[in-house]
Amino acid sequence: MKYGWLKLNGEAVWQSSWQGEYPDDCGANMFTIDTTACTLVEWQNFDTFYDSGAGAQLNDYLQGLSDGTVLVGISADEASRYLDAAEATLTGLGANVSDVGHRGAWAFVTEIGDPSKTVLDKELTEASALGRDPVVTASLAGA
Repeated sequence: MKYGWLKLNGEAVWQSSWQGEYPDDCGANMFTIDTTACTLVEWQNFDTFYDSGAGAQLNDYLQGLSDGTVLVGISADEASRYLDAAEATLTGLGANVSDVGHRGAWAFVTEIGDPSKTVLDKELTEASALGRDPVVTASLAGA
């Protein structure tokens, strides 16, 4: 079993698992965060394993976010298969995951419009991802 989660202020606000007790939110999971309250604003799942159009949908979603938006991205199960259409936009955000292979894993936090603030961790292969989960930690200053 493999698990993924997003914690804000130490509390899990999203959990996913592969062959576990939580839903398998396969693909690319995107979360927008309210930095003032440190709360989850929105979660979107783009099933870039099963849905051949999910990469383009993810790309459109990312391009529609406003500068200053804090975005967390977490892969689950297998996210690379149909991710190609969003890879250039992700790289532009400072989250280059184009080298992550089948069942590799990644997690990032970024501020839209300022890729220098991006924190990214990734495991390129299924074998390495089974051995170590990517983890990112960020402190967000509220307005």
